[in-house]
Amino acid sequence: MKRMNRGVVTALSAIGIAQGLKILTHKKLTGKWDVKQALSTGGMPSSHSAGVAALASYVAANRGAGHTETALAVVFGAIVMYDAQGIRRHTGEIAHLVNDIEDKITKLSGKFPSFEYVKREEELDELLGHQPVEVGAGALLGIAIGVVSAKIENDERKAKKRAQPS
Repeated sequence: MKRMNRGVVTALSAIGIAQGLKILTHKKLTGKWDVKQALSTGGMPSSHSAGVAALASYVAANRGAGHTETALAVVFGAIVMYDAQGIRRHTGEIAHLVNDIEDKITKLSGKFPSFEYVKREEELDELLGHQPVEVGAGALLGIAIGVVSAKIENDERKAKKRAQPS
Protein backbone atom coordinates (compact mmCIF):
# COMPACT_ATOMS: atom_id res chain seq x y z
CA MET A 1 0.00 0.00 0.00
CA LYS A 2 1.43 3.36 -1.01
CA ARG A 3 1.41 6.07 1.67
CA MET A 4 0.42 9.66 1.22
CA ASN A 5 3.06 12.19 0.20
CA ARG A 6 4.87 13.23 3.40
CA GLY A 7 5.24 16.83 2.18
CA VAL A 8 1.47 17.12 1.89
CA VAL A 9 0.95 15.47 5.29
CA THR A 10 3.56 17.79 6.83
CA ALA A 11 1.96 20.96 5.43
CA LEU A 12 -1.58 19.90 6.34
CA SER A 13 -0.46 18.89 9.84
CA ALA A 14 1.14 22.32 10.34
CA ILE A 15 -2.09 23.99 9.23
CA GLY A 16 -4.13 21.84 11.62
CA ILE A 17 -1.80 22.46 14.56
CA ALA A 18 -1.80 26.22 13.91
CA GLN A 19 -5.60 26.27 13.68
CA GLY A 20 -5.80 24.38 17.00
CA LEU A 21 -3.37 26.80 18.64
CA LYS A 22 -5.71 29.66 17.73
CA ILE A 23 -8.11 28.36 20.39
CA LEU A 24 -5.38 28.66 23.03
CA THR A 25 -4.15 32.09 21.92
CA HIS A 26 -7.74 33.37 21.83
CA LYS A 27 -8.27 32.08 25.39
CA LYS A 28 -5.07 33.79 26.55
CA LEU A 29 -6.07 37.04 24.86
CA THR A 30 -9.76 37.17 25.84
CA GLY A 31 -10.05 34.78 28.77
CA LYS A 32 -12.76 32.84 26.91
CA TRP A 33 -12.65 29.43 25.26
CA ASP A 34 -13.95 29.53 21.68
CA VAL A 35 -13.51 26.38 19.58
CA LYS A 36 -14.78 28.31 16.53
CA GLN A 37 -11.34 29.93 16.44
CA ALA A 38 -10.08 26.66 14.93
CA LEU A 39 -12.06 27.56 11.80
CA SER A 40 -11.11 31.24 11.68
CA THR A 41 -9.04 32.77 8.89
CA GLY A 42 -7.07 35.26 10.98
CA GLY A 43 -5.45 35.15 14.38
CA MET A 44 -2.34 33.76 16.05
CA PRO A 45 -0.53 31.86 14.61
CA SER A 46 -1.09 32.12 10.88
CA SER A 47 -1.95 28.66 9.56
CA HIS A 48 -1.21 29.89 6.02
CA SER A 49 2.36 30.66 7.08
CA ALA A 50 2.68 27.46 9.09
CA GLY A 51 1.62 25.31 6.13
CA VAL A 52 3.86 26.86 3.51
CA ALA A 53 6.85 27.17 5.88
CA ALA A 54 6.46 23.51 6.89
CA LEU A 55 6.43 22.46 3.25
CA ALA A 56 9.42 24.64 2.31
CA SER A 57 11.53 23.52 5.28
CA TYR A 58 10.59 19.87 4.73
CA VAL A 59 11.61 20.08 1.07
CA ALA A 60 14.82 21.97 1.91
CA ALA A 61 15.77 19.40 4.57
CA ASN A 62 15.24 16.52 2.12
CA ARG A 63 16.39 18.01 -1.18
CA GLY A 64 18.81 20.70 -0.11
CA ALA A 65 18.63 24.48 -0.28
CA GLY A 66 19.84 24.58 -3.90
CA HIS A 67 17.19 22.25 -5.33
CA THR A 68 14.49 23.56 -7.69
CA GLU A 69 11.71 22.07 -5.52
CA THR A 70 13.01 24.06 -2.55
CA ALA A 71 13.03 27.25 -4.62
CA LEU A 72 9.44 26.63 -5.70
CA ALA A 73 8.28 25.99 -2.13
CA VAL A 74 10.10 29.06 -0.76
CA VAL A 75 8.77 31.43 -3.44
CA PHE A 76 5.25 30.01 -3.11
CA GLY A 77 5.51 30.40 0.67
CA ALA A 78 6.74 33.98 0.46
CA ILE A 79 3.82 34.93 -1.77
CA VAL A 80 1.29 33.27 0.57
CA MET A 81 2.77 34.94 3.66
CA TYR A 82 2.91 38.34 1.98
CA ASP A 83 -0.73 37.96 0.95
CA ALA A 84 -1.78 36.82 4.45
CA GLN A 85 -0.30 39.86 6.19
CA GLY A 86 -0.77 42.37 3.40
CA ILE A 87 -3.71 42.16 1.05
CA ARG A 88 -5.93 39.96 3.20
CA ARG A 89 -5.28 42.05 6.35
CA HIS A 90 -6.12 45.25 4.48
CA THR A 91 -9.31 43.63 3.17
CA GLY A 92 -10.27 42.91 6.78
CA GLU A 93 -9.57 46.53 7.74
CA ILE A 94 -11.82 47.72 4.90
CA ALA A 95 -14.55 45.33 6.08
CA HIS A 96 -14.25 46.87 9.56
CA LEU A 97 -14.71 50.37 8.12
CA VAL A 98 -17.73 49.26 6.05
CA ASN A 99 -19.33 47.67 9.14
CA ASP A 100 -18.74 50.89 11.11
CA ILE A 101 -20.28 53.01 8.34
CA GLU A 102 -23.28 50.70 8.22
CA ASP A 103 -23.75 51.02 12.00
CA LYS A 104 -23.64 54.80 11.71
CA ILE A 105 -26.14 54.82 8.84
CA THR A 106 -28.47 52.60 10.87
CA LYS A 107 -28.37 55.05 13.80
CA LEU A 108 -28.86 57.99 11.43
CA SER A 109 -31.84 56.37 9.71
CA GLY A 110 -33.55 56.02 13.12
CA LYS A 111 -33.44 59.81 13.49
CA PHE A 112 -34.84 60.34 10.00
CA PRO A 113 -37.81 57.97 9.47
CA SER A 114 -38.15 59.01 5.82
CA PHE A 115 -34.64 57.69 5.20
CA GLU A 116 -35.33 54.07 4.37
CA TYR A 117 -32.35 51.88 5.07
CA VAL A 118 -32.33 48.13 5.61
CA LYS A 119 -29.30 46.83 7.47
CA ARG A 120 -27.72 43.62 6.23
CA GLU A 121 -28.37 40.60 8.43
CA GLU A 122 -24.67 39.75 8.78
CA GLU A 123 -21.68 42.03 9.06
CA LEU A 124 -18.67 41.55 6.82
CA ASP A 125 -15.98 39.27 8.25
CA GLU A 126 -13.22 41.52 9.59
CA LEU A 127 -10.69 38.90 10.66
CA LEU A 128 -9.34 37.91 7.26
CA GLY A 129 -5.61 38.47 7.42
CA HIS A 130 -2.74 38.53 9.86
CA GLN A 131 -0.51 40.93 11.65
CA PRO A 132 3.19 40.44 10.80
CA VAL A 133 3.84 38.84 14.22
CA GLU A 134 1.13 36.23 13.51
CA VAL A 135 2.75 35.44 10.15
CA GLY A 136 6.16 35.18 11.81
CA ALA A 137 4.85 32.87 14.54
CA GLY A 138 3.17 30.66 11.94
CA ALA A 139 6.37 30.53 9.88
CA LEU A 140 8.46 29.52 12.92
CA LEU A 141 5.93 26.84 13.85
CA GLY A 142 5.92 25.56 10.27
CA ILE A 143 9.71 25.48 10.01
CA ALA A 144 9.91 23.43 13.21
CA ILE A 145 7.25 20.98 11.97
CA GLY A 146 8.89 20.68 8.54
CA VAL A 147 12.34 19.98 9.97
CA VAL A 148 10.98 17.42 12.45
CA SER A 149 8.99 15.68 9.70
CA ALA A 150 12.05 15.48 7.44
CA LYS A 151 14.16 14.12 10.33
CA ILE A 152 11.57 11.43 11.08
CA GLU A 153 11.43 10.44 7.43
CA ASN A 154 15.23 10.34 7.12
CA ASP A 155 15.51 8.24 10.30
CA GLU A 156 12.88 5.82 8.94
CA ARG A 157 14.76 5.59 5.66
CA LYS A 158 18.05 4.83 7.46
CA ALA A 159 16.41 2.20 9.68
CA LYS A 160 14.83 0.53 6.65
CA LYS A 161 18.19 0.51 4.86
CA ARG A 162 19.92 -1.08 7.87
CA ALA A 163 17.22 -3.76 8.10
CA GLN A 164 17.73 -4.86 4.48
CA PRO A 165 20.14 -7.74 3.96
CA SER A 166 23.28 -6.73 2.04
